[in-house]
Amino acid sequence: MAYGTIMNRSPSSSGFLPLPGSPGSSWAIYKARFRSLFQGADASVLVAFWLFGVINNVCYVIILSAAVDLVGPSVPKGVVLLADVLPSFLTKLVAPYFIHAIPYSLRIIIMCALSTGGMFLIALTPSVTKDGGSIGLKLFGVGIASLSSGMGELSMLGLTHYYGHFSLAAWGSGTGGAGLIGAGLYVFLTDTLKLSIKNSLLTSAYLPFIMPLAFFLILPQGPLRRAHDKKGYTDIPQISIEDEDIRDLPVDVAAEALLAPGPPSQAAEAYTSHSPRPSSPTLGEPTKPTFANNLRRARRLFFPYMLPLLLVYIAEYTINQGVAPTLLFPIEDTPFTEYRQFYPMYAFLYQLGVFISRSSVSFFRIHNLYLPSLLQVANLILLLAHSLHPLLSLYPLFALILWEGLLGGAVYVNTFAEIMSSVPDVDREFSLGATSVSDSGGICVASLIGMVIEGRLCEWNIRRGRGWCRSLGS
Repeated sequence: MAYGTIMNRSPSSSGFLPLPGSPGSSWAIYKARFRSLFQGADASVLVAFWLFGVINNVCYVIILSAAVDLVGPSVPKGVVLLADVLPSFLTKLVAPYFIHAIPYSLRIIIMCALSTGGMFLIALTPSVTKDGGSIGLKLFGVGIASLSSGMGELSMLGLTHYYGHFSLAAWGSGTGGAGLIGAGLYVFLTDTLKLSIKNSLLTSAYLPFIMPLAFFLILPQGPLRRAHDKKGYTDIPQISIEDEDIRDLPVDVAAEALLAPGPPSQAAEAYTSHSPRPSSPTLGEPTKPTFANNLRRARRLFFPYMLPLLLVYIAEYTINQGVAPTLLFPIEDTPFTEYRQFYPMYAFLYQLGVFISRSSVSFFRIHNLYLPSLLQVANLILLLAHSLHPLLSLYPLFALILWEGLLGGAVYVNTFAEIMSSVPDVDREFSLGATSVSDSGGICVASLIGMVIEGRLCEWNIRRGRGWCRSLGS
């Protein structure tokens, strides 16, 4: 079964649409390619991976949106962030070297159990006590949910190797949608429906059950069965240009067929598949996934992919957890009625930006990953300056938070799109999973920074008559 359509493209285009006005393109061509973009894509693959992205990340987002409510205004929100990402980071750091031995079906069940169990523990733990005892139990539940999220991200990114570019686009959109749905759902449950924090979290605890349903009932299992039969990483077979199925194809189509997985007899059909094309494929037997080989693979990923992803996550999560809780205004000058409404609204705007940019990879690509990463660092500097000496009014600040989300989501999805297009086929599954450690690593660093600067920024504002940061819990 074909899972998409590869469009005619130049060797450097990576299969994504050019922007209107780019060299060699016209609006008519752009519209035609837009109409054909998803032609032939398997709807089951798109739906399944979109749901994977949403459900894997939604509990993580809800926990961060509820950070103030979970620990109160006196505890730095970076504590919640650290508990929400450290287990995920450690999982991504070590699991890529052995997780290939665990079937995807078993991983899905484990992830669902961990995520649901963690959310129930958070919700059912009594409210914060004076001695802080319940905070530790809540943070333990946060850590369990984080373990599930980390395992899910590296697993699902690895799984896109078997389903191609469309699955990556759907996954990226789903993870962005998780931010929008999670932050928006928490605001809706607590502010609109006026549910208690406990009942809001209990309602969210049932969401992880959607992931196994999507895997076992929606996702086509054929690509995974074929990969299992090969007992290892998918290899690209030797194909002769003399093969009669290829010889009569147009030059650009033949090039695609030569690089598509499958036996020579399926070369023509390969043109209707959207299986990704490596820029420098490795032919012959696949590399054995030993620890030493995987370590060498990881080192080659650091500068082109891991570092820009690390930088953008350090910057944006320092904003979210260290700076944003101090970006407050007199309540009478805002549309809010409580100071605790600022924080979820900032989270919602940030996640809206993430959703938009993570859903854009099918339409345009950013190949220079360092540019948006450095722009995010500039964003951090500007918002830090605003916290110290107010520079912006509320609505321009809203726009800047949205811009922050756009930058972060763009770096995330384009990093993995670059891997899909540039990393040889035999290394791709490992590379997709291993690179995911950068986002969690960046968040871990940001949580430590946030725990240091949030309190100091708050004290700075209090000394200057802007002590609203102490009112976040009310």
